[in-house]
Amino acid sequence: MKLNTNSNSYIIIYSAILVVIVAFLLAFVYQALKPMQDANVALDVKKQILYSLNIRDLDGAEAEAKYAEVVKEEAEKDGQKYYMCEIDGEDIIVVALKGMGLWGGISGYISIHGDETPTVYGAYFNHESETAGLGAEIKDSQAWQEKFIGKKVFVDGSDTHDVALSVVKKVEDPTTQVDCVTGATLTSNGVNDMIKAGLKDAGKNAVELFFKMMCTAPADSTAVEPKAEEE
Repeated sequence: MKLNTNSNSYIIIYSAILVVIVAFLLAFVYQALKPMQDANVALDVKKQILYSLNIRDLDGAEAEAKYAEVVKEEAEKDGQKYYMCEIDGEDIIVVALKGMGLWGGISGYISIHGDETPTVYGAYFNHESETAGLGAEIKDSQAWQEKFIGKKVFVDGSDTHDVALSVVKKVEDPTTQVDCVTGATLTSNGVNDMIKAGLKDAGKNAVELFFKMMCTAPADSTAVEPKAEEE
């Protein structure tokens, strides 16, 4: 019996078989490549953390080795991620941030050092879909990221660790403020909101963890004492 290749039933059956085969192949390729994809994502995160520590231009193996060298401990408290680091004998804490830009999600890492007056050691920001040459400069412009270095993080004398660090259109306090990316006010506002919200939510935890790491917690600190190991 000769098949009628022009019939509707033949076309439907042929298409269904083809779809099943393609779906199986795609699923197989996805599963085969997933470990590599996960490793690449993990490496990218490590590179971003290193960028926030002013360590750049390292390839995969070098980045992995440097990350293992400088990041001493990873911590998470109240949903906020922290990375306790040490560079040239100095203790530094990296705080992970997430927010919303003009067209999509934005994220970043800010590293903090200094026991008396915490200041920015370095910063790195990323985005999902900001406009190239404008909002995307939060990621692409190393010069803009470097403007955060040395800025004070918290309001002087604030017992609640109010965030002083901000991104503004007109800088009035150069010790705490960074000017917006030119032509990308809305994206810059997103970075500012991300910093304010992220460091406000993390502020007390970050400072407590920072002082705990340095073993110089202030007398009025409410940092949680390490739990005794169970016998």
